[in-house]
Amino acid sequence: MRRVPPWLALLRRTGVACLALLPAASPAEDHGQWRHYGGDPGGRHYSDAAQINRDNVAQLEVAWVHRSGDSARFGAAMERTSTQSTPILLPPAAGEALVYCTPFSRVIALDPGSGEQRWDFDPDIDRRGDRPFRCRGVSYAEEPRVPAGAACRHRLYLGTHDRHLWALDARTGRPCADFGDNGRVRLYGDEGLAPGEVSNSSPPVIAGDLVVIGSTVIDFARAHTPRGTVLAFDRRSGAPRWRFDPLLGFPDSGSANVWAPISVDEDLGLLYLPTSAPSPDYYGVQRPGDNRHANSVVALDIDSGELRWDFQHVRHDLWDYDTPAQPILFDWREGGERIPALAQLTKQGFVFVLDRRDGRSLWEITEQPVPPSQVPGERAAPTQPKPIAPPQLLDPFLMPGDAWGLTPLDRAHCRRQLAALNNLGLFTPLQQDLTLMFPGSLGGANWGGGALLGDRPVLLTNINNVPFTGELIPVEQAPSGAPGDNHPAAGHRMRVTMAGTPYAVEIGSLQSFLGIPCNRPPWGKLVAVDLQAGTIAWETALGSVHEMAPFPLPVHIEWGTPNLGGGIATAGGLFFIGATMDRQIRAFDVEDGATLWRYTLPVDAAATPMTYTYRGRQYVVINAGGHHMFSRGTGDYLYAFALPQGDESP
Repeated sequence: MRRVPPWLALLRRTGVACLALLPAASPAEDHGQWRHYGGDPGGRHYSDAAQINRDNVAQLEVAWVHRSGDSARFGAAMERTSTQSTPILLPPAAGEALVYCTPFSRVIALDPGSGEQRWDFDPDIDRRGDRPFRCRGVSYAEEPRVPAGAACRHRLYLGTHDRHLWALDARTGRPCADFGDNGRVRLYGDEGLAPGEVSNSSPPVIAGDLVVIGSTVIDFARAHTPRGTVLAFDRRSGAPRWRFDPLLGFPDSGSANVWAPISVDEDLGLLYLPTSAPSPDYYGVQRPGDNRHANSVVALDIDSGELRWDFQHVRHDLWDYDTPAQPILFDWREGGERIPALAQLTKQGFVFVLDRRDGRSLWEITEQPVPPSQVPGERAAPTQPKPIAPPQLLDPFLMPGDAWGLTPLDRAHCRRQLAALNNLGLFTPLQQDLTLMFPGSLGGANWGGGALLGDRPVLLTNINNVPFTGELIPVEQAPSGAPGDNHPAAGHRMRVTMAGTPYAVEIGSLQSFLGIPCNRPPWGKLVAVDLQAGTIAWETALGSVHEMAPFPLPVHIEWGTPNLGGGIATAGGLFFIGATMDRQIRAFDVEDGATLWRYTLPVDAAATPMTYTYRGRQYVVINAGGHHMFSRGTGDYLYAFALPQGDESP
């Protein structure tokens, strides 16, 4: 077991009385570096690097470009990929390489200054099945139980698409022979599942002597899905230590898995799990009640995996409102005291601010009455929690009079569609008539999460603002289909099976005959939220639609686009983000949302960037490979940007 120092045990017992002695949450311990997927264990997506700043960001240029080789190696399989990886920079003792993973779970180490490849590890995953390929990152830890200078003193941990957990030597990329079976632990049993039906996307996390990993589960294909069990292993040997099933006691369901990144607070000895929806997504007759621990933030004891507290933001989910993003750890100020807090973004567009010691909401929670279900046997929750602040980051109220269009004709088309919908506002359950889903399962917020402005309680996040429709289809009328992502591509309708229930679901985007969403733009936006004041500081459109028209337009039209990926903030007063459907990476001013710089990439960058300083030069790096759902092309590019040589500020 991990030993807790006496002084830390005292802090845990005394709580608020000793808060003044606690260090700031998730400090930028590496001084301009990026050692963790989210920048630090608390997912702040923040760097204290300031060489690139408001005054000089317009001078950014391409420093180097690396291509992983996936496009040439995997060919047509690239159509089922989403390139989502955020690299990390290893410390000098571990080789000081820039390390990332490709959608096929390959791990590549690069020289941070030139982008030249140092080594490549290919786990040769089983690529059968229909699940798209993705990998958001790897994790690093120094293992003090291994002698200094020996192999695998410095380790990388990788969760693969085919459900293996690997430990690699950070200097060479070779598997660590003392971990599991020659470097890997098998995460699945003999369930007879197809490869990809349970997979991994977010990186494992390091917590004390453990490596902890969640899973990605196809949760809409059938009622009885694989369990969303979170697993913890000894990070040296790979021996199992504990497991946590969020839906223990619900044998007729499954999922509630943790596919978004996990956060860690070693001082409090807690892990924070963002859990997904239970299965199946849109029909809950076989899983009555609130389905507690699904759609929640769940805090577990690091050492034992025991439940410490939970906060559920959707009860009896019928909308696929997974907890989509990493909980963000920060300090909340109250009456001169500093309270360890977390901010949780949701697909509904809410930001829940919780005391991360006990799950108490730091803003009052109201109970919002919501519509009942018309489906026989379905018992929707009568109310859903809503914080009094901050305000919802999108407005889900969309009535016929709010229809938008470029011309009277397409506006009238949208108005007729809206008038025909089953639409009683947020949390309207699906039925056997077209129902408004706003936001849909895309969000709102998604896995890109948000960025905190250093020690300031200001959160910047990208939001989708596109309406969808859904309809329950009796199973005898619904043809079977291959499971994929539960989001339709723009302009298309898709059917998802819920085998073992009386229904399938048809989902589509709500748009006019011109292919334009029926709500007023922006259809993607960037929002700055003052968590302490409970207000929105500013918001701006995120993305240009100039490449989404029937033919490309020569000028940017900043109406916002659907977006997947996240952003990062820096001490230089900047927020960097790709994520949009226009092949752009942008830099925004964190104070007012002004666009200060942008660059056109070969393909969309559906990933979160990172930044680091190497030999006195600050770099901004983003993975550009596209997203299968957007059908806008794929690639295998990693771009690094920096100021011109000799122009770097001190």
